[in-house]
Amino acid sequence: MLHSHLTTLNAVSLVLQAFQSQGLDDDSLLKGSGISPADLGRADPRITTRQEMLVCANAVARRREIGLELGRRMHISSYGMLGYALLSSATLGDALRLALRYPALLGTLFQLRLIEDGERIWFSASGYREEPQLAAFNAEFCLTSLKIICDDLLGQPLPLLGARFAHPTPDYHPLYSNPFTCPLRFEADDNAFAFDRSWLEHPLPLADQVTHRAMSERCRQLNLEFTGRQAWLGRIRELLARQLDAAPGLEGLARQMNCSSRTLRRHLSEMGSSYQQLLDELRFERAKQLLAEGKIPIYRIAEELGFSETASFRHAFMRWSGVAPSHFKT
Repeated sequence: MLHSHLTTLNAVSLVLQAFQSQGLDDDSLLKGSGISPADLGRADPRITTRQEMLVCANAVARRREIGLELGRRMHISSYGMLGYALLSSATLGDALRLALRYPALLGTLFQLRLIEDGERIWFSASGYREEPQLAAFNAEFCLTSLKIICDDLLGQPLPLLGARFAHPTPDYHPLYSNPFTCPLRFEADDNAFAFDRSWLEHPLPLADQVTHRAMSERCRQLNLEFTGRQAWLGRIRELLARQLDAAPGLEGLARQMNCSSRTLRRHLSEMGSSYQQLLDELRFERAKQLLAEGKIPIYRIAEELGFSETASFRHAFMRWSGVAPSHFKT
């Protein structure tokens, strides 16, 4: 699972925009994520992948095809400094190869590759390891947004020769014809679209060597900072996960991280999180795993997660999932 990874609020913002015309309030889409509408205005809008996926799950529960629409809304401007670096690249191939160097800045849940296939190039997204029930959504969102990136870079639609998806054919498959005006295949080994390899050498209309050098260096620095913060958050989650039966508290965790509780609280706040939120996330993940295995009774699960009373665990699980532990189904 990649829940310790960080991402931006861009996708969450797009979800809220997509449902505005339907009169759906933001709170219902943000429910359970720990994100508030006010967070969208933060100067450093970093959240965890888990928070983003909770919002996306709320959206998919209302519209299963929403990934296609969100992908079409994810223009190059959504990627900040990386977007400028890509736009100022000399050719489409240069831009795509640069993007592949910084998956953390792209915020992708997939391994991205350019695969040579004779005169075709497949832009492939594989290796998905997140929530299985959101696999189709994430594939649609990822591949559609990658197509939009290519179109924005070129200043014209990139002609496609084919597209394939790893998930079964959805009942709304006619909607795929908007972003993918090409032959489609489902239940493939990966998610990918193909274009003529000559497009890799196509010059970009906004290419600028000086700007590109400056933006590329800034992306390198941002990537180092971003991945460093991801590693730091991953270390915190690792420590907490080992101590769910006797959580150390903020002070104890800070000592284990060799920092003050004030510093720990500030860093977590800057990432849109808190000690209690991380503890709840880890408890919820472990509870779902133990319930799915069905090997130990609920009172033992409560003890393993550090709850002094089974009733307290039941109330917490209801808050996390909306259902009682005894009614939970994977």
